[in-house]
Amino acid sequence: MKVSRRELLVGAALGALGADRVGQGAEARIEAKQRMRAGAKPVLIAAGNAYAYLNAGYELLKKGGDTLDAAITVVRGPEDDPNDDSVGLGGLPNEEGVVELDSSCMHGPTRRAGAVGAVHNIKNVSLLAREVMLHSGHVMLVGEGAERFAVARGFQRENLLTDASRKVWLLWKEAHSDWWGPGLSSPQWRERLHSDAGAAYLDRLTSIAADLGIATDRQGAAIRDVLFPPTGTTHCSALAADGAMSGCTTTSGLAWKIPGRLGDSPIIGAGCYTDQDVGSAGATGSGEENIKIAGTHTIIENMRNGMTPLEAGMDVLQRIVRTYKGDRERLTFIDMTYYVLRKDGAYAGVSLWTGYEPGRPHTIAVHDGELRLEKTVNVFEGVSREWPPLVVPSTSTL
Repeated sequence: MKVSRRELLVGAALGALGADRVGQGAEARIEAKQRMRAGAKPVLIAAGNAYAYLNAGYELLKKGGDTLDAAITVVRGPEDDPNDDSVGLGGLPNEEGVVELDSSCMHGPTRRAGAVGAVHNIKNVSLLAREVMLHSGHVMLVGEGAERFAVARGFQRENLLTDASRKVWLLWKEAHSDWWGPGLSSPQWRERLHSDAGAAYLDRLTSIAADLGIATDRQGAAIRDVLFPPTGTTHCSALAADGAMSGCTTTSGLAWKIPGRLGDSPIIGAGCYTDQDVGSAGATGSGEENIKIAGTHTIIENMRNGMTPLEAGMDVLQRIVRTYKGDRERLTFIDMTYYVLRKDGAYAGVSLWTGYEPGRPHTIAVHDGELRLEKTVNVFEGVSREWPPLVVPSTSTL
Protein backbone atom coordinates (compact mmCIF):
# COMPACT_ATOMS: atom_id res chain seq x y z
CA MET A 1 0.00 0.00 0.00
CA LYS A 2 1.44 3.35 -0.98
CA VAL A 3 1.53 5.76 1.95
CA SER A 4 1.11 9.50 1.46
CA ARG A 5 3.39 11.71 3.55
CA ARG A 6 3.52 15.41 4.15
CA GLU A 7 6.63 16.94 2.66
CA LEU A 8 9.08 18.50 5.07
CA LEU A 9 8.12 22.05 5.95
CA VAL A 10 11.49 23.41 5.01
CA GLY A 11 14.46 22.23 3.04
CA ALA A 12 18.03 22.46 4.11
CA ALA A 13 18.46 25.55 1.95
CA LEU A 14 16.31 27.59 4.30
CA GLY A 15 19.12 27.59 6.81
CA ALA A 16 19.01 27.87 10.56
CA LEU A 17 17.01 31.10 10.69
CA GLY A 18 14.25 29.79 8.48
CA ALA A 19 14.10 26.49 10.35
CA ASP A 20 13.86 28.34 13.65
CA ARG A 21 10.93 30.38 12.37
CA VAL A 22 9.16 27.25 11.19
CA GLY A 23 9.67 25.69 14.62
CA GLN A 24 8.21 28.78 16.26
CA GLY A 25 5.21 28.61 13.97
CA ALA A 26 4.60 24.95 14.77
CA GLU A 27 4.85 25.63 18.49
CA ALA A 28 2.34 28.46 18.12
CA ARG A 29 -0.09 26.10 16.40
CA ILE A 30 0.36 23.54 19.16
CA GLU A 31 -0.21 26.18 21.83
CA ALA A 32 -3.41 27.27 20.08
CA LYS A 33 -4.65 23.69 20.07
CA GLN A 34 -3.78 23.36 23.75
CA ARG A 35 -5.91 26.38 24.57
CA MET A 36 -8.78 24.67 22.78
CA ARG A 37 -8.57 21.84 25.35
CA ALA A 38 -10.11 23.95 28.09
CA GLY A 39 -12.59 21.66 29.80
CA ALA A 40 -11.48 18.70 27.70
CA LYS A 41 -11.56 15.11 28.91
CA PRO A 42 -8.49 13.01 29.67
CA VAL A 43 -7.15 10.67 27.00
CA LEU A 44 -5.28 7.39 27.37
CA ILE A 45 -3.81 5.40 24.51
CA ALA A 46 -2.04 2.06 24.87
CA ALA A 47 -0.92 -1.10 23.18
CA GLY A 48 -3.78 -3.50 22.59
CA ASN A 49 -2.62 -5.90 25.31
CA ALA A 50 -3.28 -3.21 27.94
CA TYR A 51 -6.91 -2.72 26.92
CA ALA A 52 -8.33 -4.39 30.06
CA TYR A 53 -6.53 -1.93 32.32
CA LEU A 54 -7.40 1.40 30.70
CA ASN A 55 -10.48 1.93 32.86
CA ALA A 56 -8.39 1.99 36.03
CA GLY A 57 -5.96 4.51 34.56
CA TYR A 58 -8.77 6.67 33.23
CA GLU A 59 -10.55 6.79 36.58
CA LEU A 60 -7.30 7.96 38.17
CA LEU A 61 -6.99 10.77 35.62
CA LYS A 62 -10.62 11.83 36.13
CA LYS A 63 -9.91 12.23 39.85
CA GLY A 64 -6.99 14.54 39.11
CA GLY A 65 -4.28 11.90 39.45
CA ASP A 66 -0.82 12.29 37.99
CA THR A 67 -0.43 11.30 34.34
CA LEU A 68 2.56 9.04 34.97
CA ASP A 69 0.72 7.29 37.79
CA ALA A 70 -2.16 6.70 35.37
CA ALA A 71 0.12 5.33 32.64
CA ILE A 72 1.85 3.01 35.09
CA THR A 73 -1.50 1.86 36.47
CA VAL A 74 -2.29 0.66 32.95
CA VAL A 75 1.00 -1.10 32.16
CA ARG A 76 1.20 -2.72 35.61
CA GLY A 77 -1.80 -4.82 34.65
CA PRO A 78 0.13 -6.98 32.18
CA GLU A 79 3.19 -6.90 34.46
CA ASP A 80 1.19 -8.48 37.30
CA ASP A 81 -0.57 -11.04 35.11
CA PRO A 82 1.26 -14.40 35.12
CA ASN A 83 -0.73 -15.43 32.05
CA ASP A 84 0.65 -12.52 30.00
CA ASP A 85 4.05 -13.75 28.80
CA SER A 86 5.02 -10.41 27.21
CA VAL A 87 5.97 -8.47 30.34
CA GLY A 88 6.64 -8.84 34.07
CA LEU A 89 5.67 -12.00 35.92
CA GLY A 90 5.52 -14.92 33.52
CA GLY A 91 7.48 -13.14 30.79
CA LEU A 92 9.28 -15.43 28.36
CA PRO A 93 12.93 -15.71 29.45
CA ASN A 94 16.32 -15.29 27.79
CA GLU A 95 18.24 -18.21 26.34
CA GLU A 96 19.41 -19.24 29.82
CA GLY A 97 15.88 -19.40 31.20
CA VAL A 98 16.09 -16.12 33.13
CA VAL A 99 13.36 -13.48 32.82
CA GLU A 100 14.99 -10.10 32.04
CA LEU A 101 12.81 -7.00 32.14
CA ASP A 102 13.17 -3.46 30.73
CA SER A 103 11.16 -0.28 31.15
CA SER A 104 11.27 3.47 30.65
CA CYS A 105 9.04 6.38 31.57
CA MET A 106 8.82 10.13 31.05
CA HIS A 107 6.94 12.64 33.17
CA GLY A 108 5.90 15.60 31.04
CA PRO A 109 5.11 18.22 33.72
CA THR A 110 8.55 17.94 35.34
CA ARG A 111 10.37 16.89 32.16
CA ARG A 112 12.04 13.97 33.90
CA ALA A 113 12.78 10.43 32.78
CA GLY A 114 13.74 7.09 34.28
CA ALA A 115 14.68 3.72 32.80
CA VAL A 116 15.91 0.27 33.78
CA GLY A 117 17.22 -2.61 31.70
CA ALA A 118 18.11 -6.30 31.99
CA VAL A 119 16.52 -6.48 35.43
CA HIS A 120 16.12 -9.84 37.17
CA ASN A 121 13.75 -10.78 40.01
CA ILE A 122 11.79 -7.49 40.11
CA LYS A 123 8.27 -7.75 38.69
CA ASN A 124 7.13 -4.14 38.28
CA VAL A 125 9.96 -2.54 36.36
CA SER A 126 7.63 0.28 35.31
CA LEU A 127 7.53 1.32 38.96
CA LEU A 128 11.28 0.79 39.22
CA ALA A 129 11.89 3.11 36.25
CA ARG A 130 9.87 5.75 38.08
CA GLU A 131 11.94 5.15 41.22
CA VAL A 132 15.11 5.82 39.24
CA MET A 133 13.54 9.06 38.03
CA LEU A 134 12.40 10.15 41.48
CA HIS A 135 15.11 8.89 43.79
CA SER A 136 18.41 8.88 41.93
CA GLY A 137 20.53 11.36 40.07
CA HIS A 138 20.49 9.08 37.03
CA VAL A 139 18.19 8.31 34.15
CA MET A 140 19.02 4.62 33.57
CA LEU A 141 20.16 1.71 35.72
CA VAL A 142 20.73 -1.80 34.37
CA GLY A 143 21.44 -5.33 35.48
CA GLU A 144 22.55 -6.13 39.00
CA GLY A 145 22.83 -2.46 39.93
CA ALA A 146 19.19 -1.87 39.03
CA GLU A 147 18.12 -4.90 41.06
CA ARG A 148 20.09 -3.77 44.10
CA PHE A 149 18.63 -0.27 43.78
CA ALA A 150 15.16 -1.81 43.66
CA VAL A 151 15.71 -3.75 46.87
CA ALA A 152 17.10 -0.63 48.57
CA ARG A 153 13.89 1.16 47.58
CA GLY A 154 11.71 -1.54 49.10
CA PHE A 155 10.96 -3.80 46.12
CA GLN A 156 10.73 -7.51 46.82
CA ARG A 157 12.76 -10.04 44.88
CA GLU A 158 10.68 -12.84 43.40
CA ASN A 159 11.00 -15.62 40.88
CA LEU A 160 9.46 -14.32 37.65
CA LEU A 161 9.69 -17.57 35.68
CA THR A 162 6.31 -19.25 35.94
CA ASP A 163 5.90 -22.95 35.33
CA ALA A 164 4.13 -22.22 32.04
CA SER A 165 6.95 -20.02 30.73
CA ARG A 166 9.58 -22.49 31.94
CA LYS A 167 7.96 -25.27 29.91
CA VAL A 168 7.90 -23.15 26.76
CA TRP A 169 11.58 -22.32 27.33
CA LEU A 170 12.41 -26.03 27.64
CA LEU A 171 10.52 -26.63 24.40
CA TRP A 172 12.48 -23.83 22.72
CA LYS A 173 15.76 -25.49 23.70
CA GLU A 174 14.73 -28.43 21.52
CA ALA A 175 14.31 -26.15 18.52
CA HIS A 176 18.02 -25.37 18.21
CA SER A 177 17.21 -21.80 17.24
CA ASP A 178 19.12 -18.87 18.69
CA TRP A 179 20.09 -15.20 18.36
CA TRP A 180 23.71 -16.02 17.55
CA GLY A 181 24.72 -15.51 13.96
CA PRO A 182 24.03 -12.93 11.27
CA GLY A 183 21.29 -10.43 12.03
CA LEU A 184 18.76 -9.16 9.55
CA SER A 185 20.83 -6.05 8.79
CA SER A 186 23.95 -8.13 8.03
CA PRO A 187 25.03 -8.70 4.41
CA GLN A 188 25.13 -12.39 5.37
CA TRP A 189 21.53 -12.43 6.60
CA ARG A 190 20.50 -15.14 4.14
CA GLU A 191 22.58 -17.65 6.06
CA ARG A 192 19.67 -17.85 8.49
CA LEU A 193 17.20 -18.87 5.78
CA HIS A 194 18.54 -22.27 4.82
CA SER A 195 15.85 -24.31 6.51
CA ASP A 196 12.16 -24.29 7.42
CA ALA A 197 10.15 -26.21 9.98
CA GLY A 198 8.80 -29.29 8.24
CA ALA A 199 5.87 -31.44 9.31
CA ALA A 200 8.10 -34.04 10.95
CA TYR A 201 9.78 -31.39 13.07
CA LEU A 202 6.48 -29.83 14.10
CA ASP A 203 5.24 -33.27 15.11
CA ARG A 204 8.40 -33.72 17.17
CA LEU A 205 7.83 -30.39 18.96
CA THR A 206 4.21 -31.33 19.62
CA SER A 207 5.35 -34.60 21.18
CA ILE A 208 7.93 -32.83 23.35
CA ALA A 209 5.34 -30.25 24.42
CA ALA A 210 3.07 -33.06 25.57
CA ASP A 211 5.94 -34.72 27.45
CA LEU A 212 6.68 -31.42 29.20
CA GLY A 213 3.09 -31.23 30.42
CA ILE A 214 2.03 -28.31 28.25
CA ALA A 215 -1.75 -28.45 28.01
CA THR A 216 -3.14 -29.57 24.67
CA ASP A 217 -4.94 -26.26 24.12
CA ARG A 218 -1.67 -24.39 24.78
CA GLN A 219 0.66 -26.47 22.63
CA GLY A 220 -0.01 -24.54 19.44
CA ALA A 221 0.78 -21.19 21.09
CA ALA A 222 3.89 -22.63 22.75
CA ILE A 223 5.21 -23.99 19.45
CA ARG A 224 4.53 -20.65 17.79
CA ASP A 225 6.57 -18.88 20.50
CA VAL A 226 9.41 -21.31 19.77
CA LEU A 227 9.27 -20.93 16.00
CA PHE A 228 8.62 -17.18 16.03
CA PRO A 229 10.20 -15.56 19.13
CA PRO A 230 7.71 -12.89 20.28
CA THR A 231 8.63 -9.29 21.06
CA GLY A 232 6.22 -8.78 23.93
CA THR A 233 5.86 -5.20 25.14
CA THR A 234 3.19 -2.81 26.36
CA HIS A 235 2.95 0.98 26.38
CA CYS A 236 0.63 3.68 27.66
CA SER A 237 0.57 7.45 27.09
CA ALA A 238 -1.64 9.67 29.24
CA LEU A 239 -3.07 13.14 28.70
CA ALA A 240 -4.87 14.92 31.54
CA ALA A 241 -7.64 17.45 31.07
CA ASP A 242 -5.22 20.24 31.98
CA GLY A 243 -2.77 19.18 29.26
CA ALA A 244 -0.24 17.32 31.45
CA MET A 245 1.29 14.30 29.70
CA SER A 246 3.35 11.22 30.53
CA GLY A 247 4.29 7.88 28.98
CA CYS A 248 5.60 4.49 30.04
CA THR A 249 6.79 1.37 28.19
CA THR A 250 7.58 -1.99 29.79
CA THR A 251 8.66 -5.38 28.43
CA SER A 252 10.28 -8.74 28.99
CA GLY A 253 12.00 -8.19 25.67
CA LEU A 254 12.65 -10.69 22.93
CA ALA A 255 12.02 -14.27 23.93
CA TRP A 256 15.17 -16.43 24.09
CA LYS A 257 17.44 -13.39 23.68
CA ILE A 258 21.15 -13.38 24.48
CA PRO A 259 21.47 -12.42 28.18
CA GLY A 260 22.02 -8.69 28.60
CA ARG A 261 20.29 -7.73 25.37
CA LEU A 262 18.48 -4.39 25.56
CA GLY A 263 15.85 -3.51 23.00
CA ASP A 264 14.12 -0.21 22.45
CA SER A 265 11.78 -0.27 25.48
CA PRO A 266 14.25 1.12 28.04
CA ILE A 267 15.75 3.62 25.59
CA ILE A 268 14.41 7.14 25.99
CA GLY A 269 13.52 8.35 22.50
CA ALA A 270 13.08 4.84 21.11
CA GLY A 271 10.60 2.83 23.18
CA CYS A 272 9.08 5.87 24.86
CA TYR A 273 9.23 9.63 24.52
CA THR A 274 7.14 12.44 25.98
CA ASP A 275 7.52 16.16 25.36
CA GLN A 276 5.13 18.22 27.46
CA ASP A 277 4.93 20.84 24.71
CA VAL A 278 4.05 18.43 21.91
CA GLY A 279 2.91 14.93 22.78
CA SER A 280 3.81 11.39 23.82
CA ALA A 281 4.60 8.23 21.86
CA GLY A 282 5.47 4.61 22.53
CA ALA A 283 6.55 1.61 20.50
CA THR A 284 6.28 -2.17 20.34
CA GLY A 285 7.88 -4.53 17.86
CA SER A 286 11.36 -4.89 16.37
CA GLY A 287 13.41 -3.08 18.98
CA GLU A 288 16.72 -3.07 17.16
CA GLU A 289 15.18 -1.33 14.16
CA ASN A 290 13.46 1.26 16.35
CA ILE A 291 16.67 2.09 18.21
CA LYS A 292 18.43 2.89 14.94
CA ILE A 293 15.89 5.55 14.00
CA ALA A 294 15.09 6.86 17.52
CA GLY A 295 11.49 6.24 16.56
CA THR A 296 9.40 7.90 19.25
CA HIS A 297 11.64 10.96 19.50
CA THR A 298 11.43 11.35 15.73
CA ILE A 299 7.63 11.11 15.90
CA ILE A 300 7.48 13.89 18.47
CA GLU A 301 9.79 16.09 16.41
CA ASN A 302 7.64 15.43 13.35
CA MET A 303 4.60 16.66 15.24
CA ARG A 304 6.53 19.65 16.53
CA ASN A 305 7.15 20.55 12.91
CA GLY A 306 3.48 20.36 12.00
CA MET A 307 2.73 16.73 11.11
CA THR A 308 -0.43 15.08 12.40
CA PRO A 309 -0.01 12.03 14.68
CA LEU A 310 -0.79 9.76 11.73
CA GLU A 311 1.65 11.50 9.40
CA ALA A 312 4.34 11.56 12.09
CA GLY A 313 4.07 7.84 12.75
CA MET A 314 3.88 6.80 9.12
CA ASP A 315 6.93 8.90 8.29
CA VAL A 316 8.96 7.02 10.89
CA LEU A 317 7.80 3.65 9.57
CA GLN A 318 8.94 4.74 6.12
CA ARG A 319 12.40 5.38 7.58
CA ILE A 320 12.56 1.68 8.48
CA VAL A 321 11.47 0.83 4.93
CA ARG A 322 14.25 3.03 3.55
CA THR A 323 16.81 1.34 5.83
CA TYR A 324 16.23 -1.80 3.79
CA LYS A 325 15.73 0.04 0.48
CA GLY A 326 12.16 -1.19 0.31
CA ASP A 327 13.22 -4.86 0.22
CA ARG A 328 9.93 -6.56 1.07
CA GLU A 329 11.63 -9.92 1.63
CA ARG A 330 13.68 -8.60 4.52
CA LEU A 331 10.97 -6.24 5.73
CA THR A 332 8.74 -9.27 6.22
CA PHE A 333 10.91 -10.08 9.24
CA ILE A 334 10.36 -6.64 10.79
CA ASP A 335 7.31 -5.16 12.43
CA MET A 336 6.78 -1.98 14.40
CA THR A 337 3.74 -0.43 15.99
CA TYR A 338 3.69 3.16 17.23
CA TYR A 339 1.12 4.69 19.58
CA VAL A 340 1.02 8.46 19.16
CA LEU A 341 -0.81 11.04 21.30
CA ARG A 342 -0.64 14.76 20.61
CA LYS A 343 -1.08 17.46 23.24
CA ASP A 344 -4.50 18.44 21.86
CA GLY A 345 -5.84 14.90 22.24
CA ALA A 346 -5.42 13.79 18.62
CA TYR A 347 -3.94 10.29 18.37
CA ALA A 348 -2.95 7.54 15.95
CA GLY A 349 -1.85 3.93 15.94
CA VAL A 350 0.39 2.90 13.04
CA SER A 351 2.14 -0.35 12.13
CA LEU A 352 4.46 -1.64 9.44
CA TRP A 353 2.28 -4.70 8.74
CA THR A 354 -1.39 -5.50 9.30
CA GLY A 355 -0.57 -7.90 12.12
CA TYR A 356 1.57 -10.77 13.37
CA GLU A 357 -0.88 -13.41 12.15
CA PRO A 358 -3.98 -13.60 9.93
CA GLY A 359 -7.17 -12.38 11.55
CA ARG A 360 -5.36 -10.62 14.41
CA PRO A 361 -4.48 -7.08 13.33
CA HIS A 362 -2.35 -4.71 15.34
CA THR A 363 -4.53 -2.51 17.55
CA ILE A 364 -4.35 0.63 19.64
CA ALA A 365 -6.41 0.81 22.84
CA VAL A 366 -8.05 4.19 23.45
CA HIS A 367 -9.97 5.70 26.37
CA ASP A 368 -11.26 9.26 26.08
CA GLY A 369 -14.46 8.66 28.00
CA GLU A 370 -15.21 5.76 25.68
CA LEU A 371 -13.10 2.60 25.87
CA ARG A 372 -12.33 0.94 22.55
CA LEU A 373 -9.84 -0.96 20.40
CA GLU A 374 -8.98 0.42 16.98
CA LYS A 375 -7.05 -1.21 14.18
CA THR A 376 -3.77 0.49 13.37
CA VAL A 377 -3.06 2.09 10.01
CA ASN A 378 -0.46 -0.10 8.29
CA VAL A 379 2.14 0.44 5.61
CA PHE A 380 2.01 -3.08 4.15
CA GLU A 381 -0.91 -5.46 3.91
CA GLY A 382 -0.27 -8.89 5.35
CA VAL A 383 1.50 -10.42 8.32
CA SER A 384 5.11 -10.18 9.40
CA ARG A 385 7.44 -13.01 10.40
CA GLU A 386 9.59 -13.05 13.50
CA TRP A 387 13.37 -13.07 13.27
CA PRO A 388 15.45 -15.19 13.48
CA PRO A 389 13.86 -17.92 11.39
CA LEU A 390 14.03 -21.39 12.90
CA VAL A 391 17.11 -23.46 12.17
CA VAL A 392 15.85 -27.04 11.97
CA PRO A 393 18.22 -29.87 12.90
CA SER A 394 18.89 -32.59 10.36
CA THR A 395 16.33 -35.37 9.98
CA SER A 396 18.77 -37.79 11.62
CA THR A 397 18.24 -36.04 14.96
CA LEU A 398 14.45 -36.03 14.77
